[in-house]
Amino acid sequence: MEPQPHPVIGRRGSQPKGVARRQEILDRAIDVFRERGADGTSLRRIAEAIGVSHAALLHYFDSREQLLVAVYAHAEARNAAQGERVPGIETMVHAAIRNVEIPGLVKLYSTLVAASLESASEVGHAFFSARFERLRSTLTASLQRQQDAGEVRADVPADHLAALIIAASDGLQIQWLLEPSVELEATLRTLGDLLQPPR
Repeated sequence: MEPQPHPVIGRRGSQPKGVARRQEILDRAIDVFRERGADGTSLRRIAEAIGVSHAALLHYFDSREQLLVAVYAHAEARNAAQGERVPGIETMVHAAIRNVEIPGLVKLYSTLVAASLESASEVGHAFFSARFERLRSTLTASLQRQQDAGEVRADVPADHLAALIIAASDGLQIQWLLEPSVELEATLRTLGDLLQPPR
């Protein structure tokens, strides 16, 4: 089962040229945030940093939050297109390896998830609620298939394992942001070992 694509955040653009322009803006924003995250930067400053006018950003995005969530969704979709099709512990390991190279996007993700808990954060709350639900569902289905094949321990419900894997991955990334010596890859592989069927 392949994850479903994220819904478009903001306005897509009505003509092919507008769609391509929006894509270019998101690609540039990823490059800017890759190293430093958003760091409270205003929409006007973000426009300056990626080399477009403030009006151009407002044409596609109504707010800073909408732009930042769209940037993260675009980065995640781009990474997914280059990664594995079925999520599992190895997918989480590969994502962790990629994330070590893009601390700005990890910081952006962590900041957006925290902000999505605020009552005023309609865009972020809707996006991350749907994202976690989709990820849990897809990961649960994958784990159930692995349990049926005897590859993953079957004494724990697959949906519990899915939620725990996601929690471990997100929590380890936050620890890594605070202390880069935390070994993301090795720790996630240890979690993978714990999922093996009892011998």
